[in-house]
Amino acid sequence: MNQCTAVIDIGSNSARLVIYQKSSKYGFHLICERKSKVRIGEGAYEKKGYLQDVGIQRAYLALKEFIATTQYYPIDKILCVATSALRDAPNAKEFTTWIKKELNLDIEVIDGKKEALFGAIAAKNLLPVHDGITIDIGGGSSDLSLLKNSKVIQTYSLNIGTVRLKELFFDKNRPVEEARAFIKKELQRLPSIFKSNQAIGIGGTARTLSKAIMKVEAYPFGNIHAFSYKVADHMEYFQNISDAKPNLLKYLHLSKGRFDTIREGTLIWEEILLQIEAKEVITSGVGVREGVFLHDFLKDNNLQFPKDINPSVQSILDRFETHHVDIPKRKENSEKLFNLFLENKQIENKHLKELLYATELSTSGYRFNIYKSYEHTFYVAIQEFNYAVTHKELVLTAMILRLGGKNLHDKEIYKKYKKLLPKKETLEFLSFIYSITNTLYDQTALKDFTFTFEKNRLTIIADGSLYLVEESLKDIERPQGLKLKIIDKQEIPSYNF
Repeated sequence: MNQCTAVIDIGSNSARLVIYQKSSKYGFHLICERKSKVRIGEGAYEKKGYLQDVGIQRAYLALKEFIATTQYYPIDKILCVATSALRDAPNAKEFTTWIKKELNLDIEVIDGKKEALFGAIAAKNLLPVHDGITIDIGGGSSDLSLLKNSKVIQTYSLNIGTVRLKELFFDKNRPVEEARAFIKKELQRLPSIFKSNQAIGIGGTARTLSKAIMKVEAYPFGNIHAFSYKVADHMEYFQNISDAKPNLLKYLHLSKGRFDTIREGTLIWEEILLQIEAKEVITSGVGVREGVFLHDFLKDNNLQFPKDINPSVQSILDRFETHHVDIPKRKENSEKLFNLFLENKQIENKHLKELLYATELSTSGYRFNIYKSYEHTFYVAIQEFNYAVTHKELVLTAMILRLGGKNLHDKEIYKKYKKLLPKKETLEFLSFIYSITNTLYDQTALKDFTFTFEKNRLTIIADGSLYLVEESLKDIERPQGLKLKIIDKQEIPSYNF
C-alpha cells in the first residue's frame, strides 16, 4: 500500500480523523474516516473559556482511538490541528502537553485566520470556483476567506459559532432577536472588502442546509459537494429554522443529528449571507481537514494543482487505468472529431471538457471486468469523480461513459439525471464521438487517423486495416441521418490452396 497521511481536526463540536492514501504526485483518495462528537468546548464559554472535565475526557478517549486506528495503515505523518475551543482556552497549553505525554500526539492550535486559509485551500483546489467567499461556521468561530482568481486575498475570523451561541442564548431561552443582534454586532467587524455574489459553504451547518434543500427539491443527484442554489430562493426557509422551536425541527427536512446546533448555525449563516451580499451558494464537501492535507501535499507546487490536472481524474487513473492505453492519443482524436462536427455546425461549442474527461476515464472500468465495462466506468465516475467539477459536468461525463454508443433515453438511468443533462441531440453526438474514439483504439493497434465530413457523412481514413473497427461500428447508434465510411488498407497475402 502507498504511503498515507492522517489528519486529525479537533473542533469545538466534533473531532475527526481522516486518512488519505497518496497514489502519485497529484493523486490521492480518502481511505478512512472516523468522527466523535467530543464537544471539547462544552461549558467553557461560561467558565471564562477554560476547558471542562467532561470535554477533556471525551476528547482524550476519542484521540486515543484515533491513534489506535492509524496503526492499521502505513502512515508517514499525522497532522493534528485544533480550532477555536482550544485557542480560546487559557488551559489549552496544559491540555496539549498532557495529550503529547499520554498519546505522543502533537496538536497544533491554529488561529482563525489559518483555519480560514485551510478551508480556502481546499475550496480553490477541489471545487469548480475561482472567486467567492468561503464561510466555515464552527462551534466557537466563523471563519471566512476571500478568493479572487483562485488566490486567497484575505481571511477573517469572527467570534460567533454554534456552541457559543447555543450556550449564551438558546440554552437560556433568550429571544432569537437578541442572538441576531449579537451576530450583527460581530459582523460589523468584518472588513468591507468581504463582498461577493458567490458564497462557498464549508462545514456542518452549510452541508445540513444543502441536504435539506436537495431533499425538498427532489434533486436527482446525491453528492453534496458542489451542490449550488440561489440565496433568495431559500432565505425564508433559513429564517423558519432559526425561529423554530426544537420540537418542530423534525418537520423541516433536517438531519436529526444536527438538531442540537442547527438553529444557531442557520441564524449565523443567514446573517453572513446578507452581510456579504451573496446571491448564490456552492456547497463544499471539503474543508479544514482537506486543507491541512493539501497544505502539506502541495507545498512544493504553490498550494495549487496544475491547471491540466484534475485531482479526481488523477486518482482514478492511478488506481484503475489499464496502462497499455494511449490516453493522450484518444483525447487528441476525440477533440479532432468534436472540432470537425463543430466546424460543420452539427454541434454547439459546449461540453468538450466533459467529452475529454470521459475519454480520459474510458478504460477505468476494465480493471473490474471487460464485460459491460461501460457500467463499471459509469459507477466509478459517479462515486469518485467529485473534485473541481460542477454536478452537470460530473453527470454528463458519467452519462457519456454509460451510454457506450447506445440510446438510453427511454431508460430509467437517463430519466433520473435528465434535469442535469443537455438536450438529447447534444448527448447523442457526444456519445457518438466518444464511442468512435474508443472503438478505434480498442479494435486496432493504429494510433493516427484522419477524419473528414461532407454531405452528412463522416469518413475515417487510416494507413492500415480497420477490419475489426468496421464491424464494431455497426453496433454504435449514430445521430439521426449521419452516415459512416471507412477508407483503410487491408492487405491479404497471396495463398494457394
